[in-house]
Amino acid sequence: MTTRPAHLLCLILLVGPLLAACGAEPDGSFDAQPGTSSPSCLPHQVNDPGADYTGGEKSDPRAVLEMMRFYTANGTKAYCDGGPPTDTDRRWTGLYVTLGGDAAHVPVPQR
Repeated sequence: MTTRPAHLLCLILLVGPLLAACGAEPDGSFDAQPGTSSPSCLPHQVNDPGADYTGGEKSDPRAVLEMMRFYTANGTKAYCDGGPPTDTDRRWTGLYVTLGGDAAHVPVPQR
């Protein structure tokens, strides 16, 4: 026979991770369209740059290099929706330039 506390425990174990994920902060990762070797347009970035890109010595070199490679090869393409860069897009392109990327490869970050 199952007791009420056992039911509650099962419910918490099932629902807890789902609720935790809903309140999680964005991971700050860059969408480099990994499934597309040469995208025809730029996606708008959803997350602001996270610590993997802005953490100085604690940054993830692979993540940074992937972002730098993406903008070097594709940064002058139009956004897929035909719109202008968002503030989040500008933060990424500004980071690209700050980290030594050629500003000619991305739209000029401006407000």
